[in-house]
Amino acid sequence: MTKMLALAGFLAVMSLGTGSALAQRGNFDPAQFRQNRLDRYKEQMAVTDDAEWKVLEGSIGKVMDAEQEVMAGRFGGFGRGGRGGGGATGGGGTGGSGSTNNASGRRGGRGGFGGTPSPEAEALQTAIDGNASSDVISAKLKALREANKAKEEKLEQAQADLRKLLTPRQEAVAVLGGLLK
Repeated sequence: MTKMLALAGFLAVMSLGTGSALAQRGNFDPAQFRQNRLDRYKEQMAVTDDAEWKVLEGSIGKVMDAEQEVMAGRFGGFGRGGRGGGGATGGGGTGGSGSTNNASGRRGGRGGFGGTPSPEAEALQTAIDGNASSDVISAKLKALREANKAKEEKLEQAQADLRKLLTPRQEAVAVLGGLLK
C-alpha cells in the first residue's frame, strides 16, 4: 500500500497536469509520455531556439533516465503479481498462491511503472519468494541499497549538470516540475 501511494505521488508530479495519458492506463505509451513531458518543459521554459533546446533536451533526458533508474530500484518488485494478487499492473497472481503472470514474474515482462527492475531488486525478490535465510536476504538487501545509492548519485550529477545550463527562470520551472530539487 505504501508503494502504491508513493508511486501515485510520483505519477502526479511526473504528469505535470496532463492526466490523459495516465487516464488510459491500458494504452499507456512510455515514449509518448516522455515526449509529452519534454514538450511541456520546452514550452514552460520558453525555449524558442532549436540549438538551445537540443542541448537542454539531451540534459533533461539524462535526468529523466536517471529518475527512471532510481524508481526501478525503489519499486523493483512492485509490478509483480504474488501473494494477495494484483500488484501495480493488475491481475497478478492468484490470491495468496504466490503465482505470477509469466516466467519472469512480471506482467508483460515489465516491472511496475518504472520499467524493468534492477538485477539487485530481482535478486532480492527471488530471495524473498524462495524464503531464503536472513543472511542471504540481508546480503541482497545491502546490494540493492548500494546499487540504489549509486543510481541516486548519478541522478544528482545529471541534475547538477542540467542546472548549469538553465537560466534562473528555467531552473524554477524545472524545480516546480520535479525535474530538479
